[in-house]
Amino acid sequence: MAKILVVDDDPVMQMTVQRVLEQVGHAVVAAEDGAKGLARLRAEGFDLLVLDIFMPGMDGFETMRRVLQQQPDLPIIMTSGRPNTPESMQEPDYLTMATKLGAVEALPKPFKPAALLAMVADRLASASPSSAQSRPDRNAISNS
Repeated sequence: MAKILVVDDDPVMQMTVQRVLEQVGHAVVAAEDGAKGLARLRAEGFDLLVLDIFMPGMDGFETMRRVLQQQPDLPIIMTSGRPNTPESMQEPDYLTMATKLGAVEALPKPFKPAALLAMVADRLASASPSSAQSRPDRNAISNS
């Protein structure tokens, strides 16, 4: 099974994702912000990153930009609890933006455990050095 890093400032979300993934055999490490997540990535090897967009300090977009500079082949699943409702239409669609900037998937919160497991399984199955060539242009994120 895979070693997965979960970076989310919400301890309940961290614990939920960790338990769901560990129940199917993955090894999961959690960090509560982007800086701590980057430190864990430098210290350890991971097969997948589950990353929240909105966190205090370093947000998920900046964290993702730095991760992709260091490990461009690491699959990243971005999550967000921002509503996608008619009232929120004045805000950008952050999850779509995340996939255009390099995330391989985007998962709105709250989500069902089955949706997370399916997404993780799919991303791990397709993760390979050659799959990085089919990802979006990451130069766009490093130039912003």
